Amino acid sequence: MICLSFGAITHLAGWLQAIGQVFPMYWLGLGMRAALLPSGLASVETGGSWRLPYMFTALALWAVLGLAAAPPVLRRMARRESGSRVAAWRERAMLRAT
Repeated sequence: MICLSFGAITHLAGWLQAIGQVFPMYWLGLGMRAALLPSGLASVETGGSWRLPYMFTALALWAVLGLAAAPPVLRRMARRESGSRVAAWRERAMLRAT
């Protein structure tokens, strides 16, 4: 089985490549390949280059989206937990630790 994040996705159908390039795992893999593989292997990549500016842009976009989404998600999670439920969970965790 091939791990797509560290292998070129050029072997997949075009529509699958487009879907794969939406997610940050593709861009992380591209950055890792650019850093660790020789420059001659860039010809195997989509477009024949490492596309580093696109990689930095995509990862920055995902980071901004994650930072924007985290406070509302964490706030919603915290609203669902009452103080007594958190205390009971903590008590059970402490009993398991000893």
